[in-house]
Amino acid sequence: MSALADRPANPVVGIPAAHESAALHVTGAAMYTDDLAAHTHGVLTAWPVQSTNAHARVTVDVSPAYDVPGVVRVLTADDVPGVNDAGIKHDEPLFPSEAMFYGHALVWVLGETQEAARLGAAAVAVEYEPLPSLITVRDAIEAGSYQGIARTVERGDAAAALKTSAHVFEGVTEFGGQEHFYLETQASLAVRDSEGQYFIQCSTQHPSETQEIVAHVLGISSSEVTVQVLRMGGGFGGKEMQPHGYAAIAALGAKLTGRPVRLRLNRTQDITMTGKRHPFHITWKVGFDEAGYLQALDAVLTADGGWSIDLSEPVLGRALCHLDNSYWIPNVHAHGRIAKTNKTSNTAYRGFGGPQGVFLIEDILGRVAPALGIDPLDLRRRNFYKAGQTTPYGQLVKDAGRLPAIWNQLRGESDLDARRAQIAAFNAEHTDVKRAIAMTPIKFGISFNFAAFNQAGALVHVYKDGSVLINHGGTEMGQGLHTKMLQVAATALGLELHQVRLAPTRTDKVPNTSATAASSGADLNGGAVKNACEQIRDRMAKVAGRMLNVDERDVRFSGGYVTGLGNRDQRFTFAEVANAAYLQRVQLFAAGYYRTEGLHWNPDIMQGSPFKYFAYGCAVTEVEVDGFTGTYTLRRVDIIHDVGDSLSPMLDIGQIEGAYVQGVGWLTLEELRWDESDGPHRGRLQTQSASTYKLPSFSEMPTEFNVSLFQNAREDGAVYGSKAVGEPPFMLAFSAREALREAVGAFGPRGHMVELASPATPEAVFWAVEAARAAAGVDAAEPELAPASV
Repeated sequence: MSALADRPANPVVGIPAAHESAALHVTGAAMYTDDLAAHTHGVLTAWPVQSTNAHARVTVDVSPAYDVPGVVRVLTADDVPGVNDAGIKHDEPLFPSEAMFYGHALVWVLGETQEAARLGAAAVAVEYEPLPSLITVRDAIEAGSYQGIARTVERGDAAAALKTSAHVFEGVTEFGGQEHFYLETQASLAVRDSEGQYFIQCSTQHPSETQEIVAHVLGISSSEVTVQVLRMGGGFGGKEMQPHGYAAIAALGAKLTGRPVRLRLNRTQDITMTGKRHPFHITWKVGFDEAGYLQALDAVLTADGGWSIDLSEPVLGRALCHLDNSYWIPNVHAHGRIAKTNKTSNTAYRGFGGPQGVFLIEDILGRVAPALGIDPLDLRRRNFYKAGQTTPYGQLVKDAGRLPAIWNQLRGESDLDARRAQIAAFNAEHTDVKRAIAMTPIKFGISFNFAAFNQAGALVHVYKDGSVLINHGGTEMGQGLHTKMLQVAATALGLELHQVRLAPTRTDKVPNTSATAASSGADLNGGAVKNACEQIRDRMAKVAGRMLNVDERDVRFSGGYVTGLGNRDQRFTFAEVANAAYLQRVQLFAAGYYRTEGLHWNPDIMQGSPFKYFAYGCAVTEVEVDGFTGTYTLRRVDIIHDVGDSLSPMLDIGQIEGAYVQGVGWLTLEELRWDESDGPHRGRLQTQSASTYKLPSFSEMPTEFNVSLFQNAREDGAVYGSKAVGEPPFMLAFSAREALREAVGAFGPRGHMVELASPATPEAVFWAVEAARAAAGVDAAEPELAPASV
């Protein structure tokens, strides 16, 4: 196998390419899981009976459901032939005897139609024996309610360093979760064939784990279950763990009825039943020297895991590994723990804990810069990692020089300094409207924290006519992974993009796959696809060498043709060589494999090198804030981001834009609210739809949005020199939050420390403005109307 990062002449990677399903998407012809169900004869629909109590023992009487016309079967715990559990830690009973959150699915009704199933579910009688419930992370902390394994990252002596620091600050940082709000809700379709094989169409980021959970619920082997993923209408991490139980329900229904079963949550069900991004409560103490250099950080991070563990442990681990972001902190003591509350089980979300860790240090720097009397830009820049320094968990910060390089380039290209002067002049002339501009960096580690997940497989077929079909273990959720894999295959085989076709992801073609997550999809699956293609190409080169009368090492594949160095008179099409290879009994298919090298990690002591590399980036955001209402606009955004040598520049820029906007949503708009009262709806999610849960839309897009890729950034050891793109740019949105903080600060006196709630909704910004005005001696709102301190 050739060097992984090397590119041949005229590669197909690196060329802007449209998404492979773009035409299907825009014409509405793209098929999704529930579209396939609609074309399946005799399909039954599954509908949940949801708890109306946040925590209670339940007694369920399903008999009334059978009086509803069209109800075929009600699935209960008694029907499970295997393990009644949908979790990897056996703490998520599929059919619970104890409701653990408001909206918890207790049993499922199968109906001839969706309406029959819905009415049948409404007829099921449930008796509740209420139990004490914990709704907020603060409730859990006070009650000592924790789950999973607590972890600590430590370097140096934080306590001693804090005692000798010239400046010491302490505080509490809290921020909420985030609803995935993928366009396609959770969906599965299960069919049992004449041989007893279960075929599951599922909207899942982790088909192999869906396969495993279905198998253990049914009490059969994984080889009897095939899971296929055609495409997803978004995932963002919400379909890494959560689809498994729904697929198992559909499969169980298919087993018991002998008919296909579809399960598709409507939007309200999806929001009230599925996990979110983990909210965090963090207490911290930080020390700086006289010059503003970080000396020590001592923090306790409490993640709200919800009712079960799900992926909370690795999410917490990644948060602990990213609380340094881009900054050298010589002394660190950070303890992480997971609260258990009576809410949906929180799960993976784009960034997978990384944004929560980054939030801590960016919030600290933004808060304390005025008190230190240091420009926030300078405070961040002077604390950047330098070459040779290591993270608190012991990994060398490779290519640390890229941070200041990107920072300085963006500062110049965004005309930041001149704009700051213009903003200062604007603010001097305007009392009730203020502008601000902020720049923040990101350093984000790429690889799964669990080393075994850093592997992938692929299956590539070359047919006699020269056409190529590739299978790989990654899933497509709109991010363009399939398009990149087509580009990788075309490059490796010397073909044009249209000559390569991709088959749906299936567990019977590529087994034991890792989730498409952790921004590792292109790295892992690209390495496997490239490996398979190179095996075939090397075999074909021997055949072509004889045809061209050249040494096989001198055979070249490019643009769909095969040529030989030293033979200018002949060339053959790829198809001609493929057919000749078949006639000579040369194998034209290959299983490819890739594993990420150089990783080692000890989770017990939280030390090692868990990441293959770091992705870097910086963003500049300019905002305008209305002091009367707290409303704000994003006037301009400038981003430079490091994706190595891009596999597909147009897709990467789109991913950066989307990640930034989604990050802005989490930090400034999207607020999950739960009923915290002691009334009958305690624990009920109050923001159950787009009418009450505000998502970023066109009105929140920046007026000017400039994104460029950091150039000459080849990453040795990654497929064709590229880097991951999915998650890192999400955290560039901190520049928007910090710009809002600075704009709020402009309403107050010099040196005022702005505490900004998260999400920084217009309401939160308004109260922060009022606090700033009060600090400046300007009339503010009545004190009794102000919210509690963040």
